[in-house]
Amino acid sequence: MQATTTSRPMARPVPEENKQQGGARLPQAPKPRRFDPLAMLGNGEMQAALGSGALMLMAWAVSGWSEAFSVVLYVISYTLGGWMKAKEGVETLVKERDLDVNLLMIAAALGAAAIGYWNEGAMLIFIFALSGALESYTMERSKKDISALIALKPATALRIEQGSMNEVPIAALALGDLLLVRPGELIPADGVVCRGESAVNQASITGESIPVEKSSGDEVFAGTLNGEGPLYIEVSKEAEHTLFAKIIRMVEEAETEVPDSQRFIKRLESVYARIVVAATVLLIALPPFVLDWSWNATFYKAMVFLVVASPCALVSSIMPAMLSAISKSARKGILFKGGAHLENMARTAVVAFDKTGTLTEGIPQVTDFIAAAGYSRTELLTVAASIEALSRHPLAEAIVRLAETEGLERCEVEDSRAVTGWGIEGQVGGNLWRIGKSDLLDEADAANQKDRTEWRELRGRLEEEGKTVSLMLCGETIAGMIALQDTVRPSASAAVRKLQKLGVKVAMLTGDRPATAEAIARQTGVDWVYAGLLPEDKVTHIKELRGKHGHVMMVGDGVNDAPALATATVGVGMGMKGSGAALEIADVVLMNDNIEEIAATIGLARRTQRIVKQNMVFAVSVIAVLMISNFVQGIALPFGVVGHEGSTILVILNGLRLLR
Repeated sequence: MQATTTSRPMARPVPEENKQQGGARLPQAPKPRRFDPLAMLGNGEMQAALGSGALMLMAWAVSGWSEAFSVVLYVISYTLGGWMKAKEGVETLVKERDLDVNLLMIAAALGAAAIGYWNEGAMLIFIFALSGALESYTMERSKKDISALIALKPATALRIEQGSMNEVPIAALALGDLLLVRPGELIPADGVVCRGESAVNQASITGESIPVEKSSGDEVFAGTLNGEGPLYIEVSKEAEHTLFAKIIRMVEEAETEVPDSQRFIKRLESVYARIVVAATVLLIALPPFVLDWSWNATFYKAMVFLVVASPCALVSSIMPAMLSAISKSARKGILFKGGAHLENMARTAVVAFDKTGTLTEGIPQVTDFIAAAGYSRTELLTVAASIEALSRHPLAEAIVRLAETEGLERCEVEDSRAVTGWGIEGQVGGNLWRIGKSDLLDEADAANQKDRTEWRELRGRLEEEGKTVSLMLCGETIAGMIALQDTVRPSASAAVRKLQKLGVKVAMLTGDRPATAEAIARQTGVDWVYAGLLPEDKVTHIKELRGKHGHVMMVGDGVNDAPALATATVGVGMGMKGSGAALEIADVVLMNDNIEEIAATIGLARRTQRIVKQNMVFAVSVIAVLMISNFVQGIALPFGVVGHEGSTILVILNGLRLLR
């Protein structure tokens, strides 16, 4: 990775017409979707479930004066609440030649109706349909959308052909084409700079917080933002092979992976349904011959078995608890896009943080402003802020912010101009002042060698701390040195410590320089540091961490984090400052960017898993007791329904404890 430097020509505002005419235009990323509980009522499956429940109550209310009308209402209730589940069950049976809980549930309800227990069957349909509707809604939120990422892909490029410029689609570019990328435009293809100098914002690819100087021979990436100078670029990769295209493909591949837990639940559902159906068939067929039961008594016991064996309590063991935890998290500004992500979060063994904008503020700050002997710090800061005031470069803005914080007024600047490939200069008070990269210290100059040796030693110490160093000169004399660094979030160290107390290891993944990454790591106390990474490198490290430690959570805020967010077991995006792509792809969104809440959320997820396990053990125990009682002693169908539905209510209430 290239080391970040401080040199740059003076940035200037990009005219609106330059942003709109031809070339790769700056897109507007879609806004991230927000959690909206009222949207559940607009879900067709939820409306059908609620309608089924309302009809069930109406049928029960009128059963005393019109049994025929009551039956009609029950039939409509069955149809409204059970149609979708019955359709899914039949499709599974026909297409996959397999049984699932949907078909089993419908059979149990119809069996109850067949022997006159319409209300009990309708209740089974309603609870199962309601649970299915809630699960469907939350699972829809877990779908990852890469539309924001694709929106950042330039549509056209300015290609130079035989001395003229033509706007062409990105797909039409070929290796060796010469492109012009004007100031403020997105670079349309991976390539090599042939001519021109500019600072390129590579945050969308590498996550570097400070733009990188590019000149002849330097590599640039599609999807990165050109700064103040025009660049002539020779295309080195076709559109489908660019780094940006790789990001999109990696996200898509990660989305298609089916979690092991989902496969296990599917297999368990199939096995459970087959066992219950087989047991029901045997219970209907064998007792009249083996035990000399009457057909009526046999069918009655079989229907009781279908009712008590129905998985309502098992289904309700999970979703109410999950939704309660999701609701509680939402009140703290932590939005889950599905219950599955809460389940995965409970198993987190490693949390991997992006550095820039996640563990750090993502905004460079002046950390050291050192004046040479004979110069006043206030005087130097005033001059520096005055000269840098017209620049939009992040380093220039940091110097201006510091001067404003200290209440310094700017002085008049004459002949301010960018020094190509180095920095900026201007006349103040009759003196020529220059601010730029510190490589002047490395030039041979016998007259000032001793003085420059001391400055080089100081620069070395600052760079070891991960800081970016600029030099300030008055004429040819070194007047001062300015060190800048992306500052650590106030909550970063506490967030890391809380995770480590839970037994969770913490890693940091960044595209920034190793020295900068190590400095941030020392301040935050993370366990592992991986620096100088491209997006594909982050994906590689996430896969390695998953292979060694199991479930890995990735926390990031930029487009460059998108593949890693999608590859991790759980991807967490920053809601306030995060990019649209990162928020769309993330499974969990921190709307207030408070990373200190991550540890508490993992704790909540673990508590939720304990409650789910309690519910499942209780539900299975009740089903087992009811089934054994039905075979040994014999129980009435209403008692079976009350016992079964009572266990369902209890597991729901147990799950709702998380709302306290």
